[in-house]
Amino acid sequence: MNIIITKDNQELSEKACGIIEKQVNDKPDSVLGLATGGSPLGTYKQLINGCQERSVNYENVSTLNLDEYIGLDKNDPQSYHFFMKKHLFDHINIRPENTYIPNGKAVNLGDECERYEQLIDDIGPPDLQLLGIGQNGHIGFNEPGTSFQSETHIIELEESTRRANARFFDSLDKVPKQAITMGIQSILKSEKIVIIASGERKADAIRSLLEDEPDENMPASALRAHKHVTLIVDEAAYQKAGH
Repeated sequence: MNIIITKDNQELSEKACGIIEKQVNDKPDSVLGLATGGSPLGTYKQLINGCQERSVNYENVSTLNLDEYIGLDKNDPQSYHFFMKKHLFDHINIRPENTYIPNGKAVNLGDECERYEQLIDDIGPPDLQLLGIGQNGHIGFNEPGTSFQSETHIIELEESTRRANARFFDSLDKVPKQAITMGIQSILKSEKIVIIASGERKADAIRSLLEDEPDENMPASALRAHKHVTLIVDEAAYQKAGH
């Protein structure tokens, strides 16, 4: 695992952006795996700047998102469809038909999981997958205890995850209790993985990722088996590692 330590979230976002832009410039029809939540927001701002100011071209890029809440329509302001449009897709020259996110309103959710996993194989797997890490070590919405062999599936969200995401909703009660997520095996299909972590709240998860043996109770630890992982972490998130 290649580790890049930055002084703050701004530098972290710039480093992550640089890696993604190099991927797109080197391979204009790249498939990017994308994440949502607070972690990638700074990176997405940098990518927008790169498209608008440095002429980075996303016209032939395809994207596969990690997850979506079950029960939210894609036009719901709290859905990850809406999130991606608001924070990235509407501001770069990517073709909407080349952006893929699970359908949380599918009539048959089991069929949707199978469809999306097939899509990962048909369109991807991603050349580069961007990940955040939850305070409990989740990647995508793969909560502690998820099998390292899992493919796209339905997950019951832990209370800690729902509380962490409640800041995006009017109240905790409004946070969905289930999601569709790429599984850990789905994520590991990616050619390259970039995982970003910022802030003191992530310090325990980063220490565990780097120092503990891989364990399904720490989903991100599955990344230790991948051949090409870059961890970009700021000093606050890295402070408990290596002690």
